[in-house]
Amino acid sequence: MDLGLKDRVYIVTGATRGLGFASARELTAEGAKVVLTGRDEKRAAAAAAELGPDAVGLAADNADAGSAVRLVTEAKERFGRLDGILISVGGPAPGGAADNTDEQWTAAFDSVFLGAVRLARAAAEELGEGGVIGFVLSGSVHEPIPGLTISNGLRPGLAGFAKSLSVELGPRGIRVIGLLPARIDTDRVRELDSLSGDAVAARASHEARIPLRRYGTPEEFGRTAAFFLSPAASYLTGVMLPVDGGFRHGF
Repeated sequence: MDLGLKDRVYIVTGATRGLGFASARELTAEGAKVVLTGRDEKRAAAAAAELGPDAVGLAADNADAGSAVRLVTEAKERFGRLDGILISVGGPAPGGAADNTDEQWTAAFDSVFLGAVRLARAAAEELGEGGVIGFVLSGSVHEPIPGLTISNGLRPGLAGFAKSLSVELGPRGIRVIGLLPARIDTDRVRELDSLSGDAVAARASHEARIPLRRYGTPEEFGRTAAFFLSPAASYLTGVMLPVDGGFRHGF
């Protein structure tokens, strides 16, 4: 299938590793041009260099109020247009309700929630018909994940914002989608497994509850993201898609 991505331009945040990088890699492999971001300038530049001439890496912190407009402006100046954005951020600090501090909640709100809202608003101002705004969320949108109370608090609210945005932007022909990864084999998930004290046992326990009996790969997530961001998915909006090997059993 031709996804229709050739020469389309996307911003992908949090893309120096993990799910963001995998998504940027699949987009460029399909012919798209990508502005990818990370907090560290050298890592962002290295990630872009790995993807080739159709990618540029910029240092940006989603929590910075000026990042959103700067990234949109950079994409248009570098590549002449903007067709979409995939908003991905690192996971907030783990912990329970009694453990997480006000400072951790505030930092996570600024980056995970408010930063994503700013990025979506800035992109929406520039996108035309056929544009798309994507959010990398979490399975915690539907069901809390033990030990990730901050994420459990913020991700469902961001999904609600995304659904609202899909209704508001639909008449302009702009789509809004959410991707809900569960156990994808990334550094972040391996770190979470290690918090149990026995990462091997934790992984085995999770895999036993996944119908496909394995963790997903970043490449599998990236291919899903590339499709949902592409014109091939032109009639999909307001969708919150679990990318989880069947882990979510509800309809």
